[in-house]
Amino acid sequence: MSMTRLISAALLSAALGTCAHAADLAPLKVANQKSSIKVLLQVSGQLDHVPYPIQFSEFPAAAPLGEALNAGAVDVGALGDAPYVFALGAGAPLKVIGIIHLEGRYTTALLVPKDSAIRQVSDLKGKRIVTTKGSIGHLLVIKALQEVGLDSHDVTFAFLMPSESREVLESGNVDAWSTWDPYTTVATAQGQERVLVSGEKLLSNHLYLAATSQAISDKRAQLDDFVARVDHAYQWVNSHPAEYAAAMSKVTGLPVAIQLAATKNTHMERVAIDDSVIQGLQKTADLYRAEGILGKPVDVSRGFDASFNVSAKIAQAQ
Repeated sequence: MSMTRLISAALLSAALGTCAHAADLAPLKVANQKSSIKVLLQVSGQLDHVPYPIQFSEFPAAAPLGEALNAGAVDVGALGDAPYVFALGAGAPLKVIGIIHLEGRYTTALLVPKDSAIRQVSDLKGKRIVTTKGSIGHLLVIKALQEVGLDSHDVTFAFLMPSESREVLESGNVDAWSTWDPYTTVATAQGQERVLVSGEKLLSNHLYLAATSQAISDKRAQLDDFVARVDHAYQWVNSHPAEYAAAMSKVTGLPVAIQLAATKNTHMERVAIDDSVIQGLQKTADLYRAEGILGKPVDVSRGFDASFNVSAKIAQAQ
């Protein structure tokens, strides 16, 4: 057995206090956005010899994924800063059990047509911006406007899914589009849009692996193991971008070259759950409250479980 499998087995045994067989473990229900986590785990080998069943459910975006977590229809899923704040604001009984930092120029970006007269963020005043409500794209617009003394009331939002947004931008019905990779890479690579502002410095660019409180209570062994597998998978992608891009292109339908550019553009690194992360997300929640997007204050500190740092540390150290 490889060291990775030994570590996983040790985590399971510690959590269960016994050497359980796969049949003894309930299935882990994983929310999957555009097959990203499933493909990530498959291509990196982290779905080999899993000692419990994994059931994947597909979601087109973070918002419906968060709703499924809130309803308890799934046990665990990945959300960005803004969608996670919205989920907590809706009363979802969730805890962050793992964090991946995505570092890259086009991880998030506010795009305009290449020949647009909009040259700086202040030029957006009075303009129409398309993004997905409650997404990291939505958060990027608010942060970018704030940087130049504006707020969300100075623009008009059109809320659509990413698959619909580019067509709306290119039709001239909106002036800008705030989105994320691989959409940013596609748009800039094909030369029809240019980056007005990147989220590289404005956002934390954290991806939160969040689990329901019920799953943490009932499926702790599976979640400990799953956190370690996801961490191993992201480390693998950093050194195998071509293999990951080839696998993802089959799912997204994007050319391998575009998918590879997006993958190479992004470095993935585990981040510990600590006070600085929690304080950073609290600022996002407070910003949404100040903008009138959240109807009530949200204390995000209740949405983290730092005890999962242990399983992630073991995975990173092995």
